[in-house]
Amino acid sequence: MRLDKYLSLCGKATRTETARAVRGGEVLINGVPARRADSPVEPETDAVILRGEPVVYRAFTYILLHKPDGVVSATEDRLHGEKTVLELLPPEMTRLRPALFPCGRLDKHTTGLVLLTNNGPLAHRLLAPTRHVEKTYTFTVKFPLSAEDTAALEAGLDIGGYTTAPCRVETDPAPEQGPRSGRITLHEGKYHQIKRMMEARHNQIISLCRVSFGPLTLGDDLPSGAWRYATEAEIQALEAYGS
Repeated sequence: MRLDKYLSLCGKATRTETARAVRGGEVLINGVPARRADSPVEPETDAVILRGEPVVYRAFTYILLHKPDGVVSATEDRLHGEKTVLELLPPEMTRLRPALFPCGRLDKHTTGLVLLTNNGPLAHRLLAPTRHVEKTYTFTVKFPLSAEDTAALEAGLDIGGYTTAPCRVETDPAPEQGPRSGRITLHEGKYHQIKRMMEARHNQIISLCRVSFGPLTLGDDLPSGAWRYATEAEIQALEAYGS
């Protein structure tokens, strides 16, 4: 395996970053400075060190991305030609094999945390309805939410042939007319679910942002449109969550 692919799979560096690190003498293979970004590496036997830190080999890649408004959670959009989440990554990341894909989807106008990975079995487990993976969103609605609205949302309500499971709603402090923003935590993910839940209470979503998915949280270090590799702790938490 090429060194640049190895570091990319391990979530340590893109191809461009690997080339820069090699030029700076920051990569060792079995104690010897790597001379080229495409130097061969045996993942199971070679010891690779990047900037003084051992690199633990992983067969899969995990990326956290902050999806902006108007971007599609898909690998491609042949029908409408919309920009996809994969187009926010460097070109070499889209050529990884197995290929990266979004683990779950956000609506086109919903922003926030998206997990990109090429670990199909783990993604399948995380998305299975029986797993009840927790997802939290911040929201803004057109009209103030009453106490009755909040109670109905939390208890579950009919959104057109389907009754939603109980959820948790935390509204922000607001003037006397009532709150128009807050956080909602679900354990399911039906099509346009939160939008349909609000419509069932004669309200309308103005903005929606996913701030957590299972053990992953959208931090201030990830502005809209940005991405980063998952940390070792986050990967371990994902694998434990999906075991």
